[in-house]
Amino acid sequence: MIVDDLLAEAESDLSQRRIADVRIGLGYTAVLLDDGGCGLAGTLLGEAEHCCTVLADAGELIGKPALEAAEYALSCDPVASSVAFATLNATLNRNGEPGPSPFEVLPVCGAEVGMVGYFGPFISELRGRCKALHIFERRPLSPHVLPDWAAERMLPACDVVLITSLALINNTLDHLLQLAHGEVALLGPSTPLSQTFSQYGVSHLFGTVVTDPEAILTTVSQAGGTQRFKGAARKVYLPLKKDDR
Repeated sequence: MIVDDLLAEAESDLSQRRIADVRIGLGYTAVLLDDGGCGLAGTLLGEAEHCCTVLADAGELIGKPALEAAEYALSCDPVASSVAFATLNATLNRNGEPGPSPFEVLPVCGAEVGMVGYFGPFISELRGRCKALHIFERRPLSPHVLPDWAAERMLPACDVVLITSLALINNTLDHLLQLAHGEVALLGPSTPLSQTFSQYGVSHLFGTVVTDPEAILTTVSQAGGTQRFKGAARKVYLPLKKDDR
């Protein structure tokens, strides 16, 4: 599975690090390592089962070995998984330069496009360029959005596929990539900038590098999201050479 490969890639770095700070916000989770590395991941709070305490290890994360926190990615708890991927991104997403937008590199003109996750800012421009746009969402927001199970039938026929990196956190990405046969891009602040994804058919990574950890921690704590990350993080692009599957 992808998560095993990511853990193996980050193991040597994370085994030397401890958690310096954690903020689990309503939209995003941020993790700060003791060497200053900071990573982001989406918070899947709505899918968590809880009574009063949402995360079992609450109050015990500061000072925890970073590798142990990253191994929460193997948990069935979506909030713990959010902490795990923020921890992984704190070491994997250290470098990267601003790159082109998805529309500049993805062959969407005249194509049948599948979008897993609702990327609102992209939709109107995509509809104006592609032949057809199919949006799949676990909780459909409108009659024009399909339920996630519709991807089983429709995603294999798409020429271009855009997938939210939240699919890593809810453990659906491996299966989605088995369904996708077109040009695949992984998008969002939760995206680990790793060449590992090329082994699974991904050609493009659009992720985030934190440049001002203190500002990010404060924003996340106050329920801020991507629109509030400006000046504290930069969007980056990593092209991958897709391996034969």
